Amino acid sequence: MKIDRFLVVGANSFSGSHFVTHLLREGIDVIGVSRSKLPSLPFRPFDWYKGDVEPGGQYTFRQCDLNNFEETGELVELLRDQQITHVVNFAAQGMVAESWLYPEDWYQTNVLAQVHFHQLLRSLESLKKYVHVSTPEVYGSTDGWISESFNFYPSTPYAVSRAACDMHLKSFFKAYNFPVVFTRSANVFGPGQQIYRIIPKTILCARLGERLKLHGGGGSERSFIHIDDVCRATLAVTLDQNNIGESYHISTDKVVSIRSLVELLCAKIDVPFDYFVDIETDRLGKDQGYFLSSQKIRKAYDWADRIELNDGLDQTIRWVDQNLEGLRILPREYRHKA
Repeated sequence: MKIDRFLVVGANSFSGSHFVTHLLREGIDVIGVSRSKLPSLPFRPFDWYKGDVEPGGQYTFRQCDLNNFEETGELVELLRDQQITHVVNFAAQGMVAESWLYPEDWYQTNVLAQVHFHQLLRSLESLKKYVHVSTPEVYGSTDGWISESFNFYPSTPYAVSRAACDMHLKSFFKAYNFPVVFTRSANVFGPGQQIYRIIPKTILCARLGERLKLHGGGGSERSFIHIDDVCRATLAVTLDQNNIGESYHISTDKVVSIRSLVELLCAKIDVPFDYFVDIETDRLGKDQGYFLSSQKIRKAYDWADRIELNDGLDQTIRWVDQNLEGLRILPREYRHKA
């Protein structure tokens, strides 16, 4: 029987690193690739669990930038040698506001580099499944809870670049039966998230006595889902060989405004909201809300989100406290890398 072999692209990202960890816990060997070097320990969840679960899978890391077409070609040769069967791709140039400043970088990374990678993957005979981790940003602001579709209305260069890549992959599926499946998750959170994201940033600023800038007063609404729940759903989608061409939303059915989220964190950390927060103008093109119906994945795989927002926030606060000395020296704002 042929053994399934996994590649995780964007393995150093928050979601990618946790998915690597989830696979290892399941006893699955993984090759992870990212354009950056391995991050420090607080951002390597696959090294937190060692010794807790046995037996575990083996992890091999390789640095590779998909924007470097020579490196990408070498990577695909490695996949061919290793007879990789499943590729799960978390890699993308993220951050919405900054995409207005350098839109060409977003299109290069999220469209051109991806198309080149996918074209090479088409020649990989061992490939059973390619999971493309997309974003609800492609829909723009939604009117109520929406089901999976390709009815896109992106409102930022970031969202346009992700929508373009999704449509490209859909055309590959139709033309070549390319084994792609799409996932789009609500706002993912948990320990190990980059500290310029709203939850860890709020916690860290509060712990260090720094003020927090809240764009638009925090009026936009989001549905936050814990990374562990996302990993379980992603693996279920990945292992199913009868869902090629499908899209799945991974989300809770609970909505909270960003202001309410910050107020909840302030209460947990015992910091007065009015003293701690500075209200600023909203970001250009920011979606006020996107609400993803997750009924499809719940019915298909008997999946349900298990970790409540309140418990996940407590878990993330503990992570910040345990790593406070290392986190305090890191920049609170996103720094762009072309």
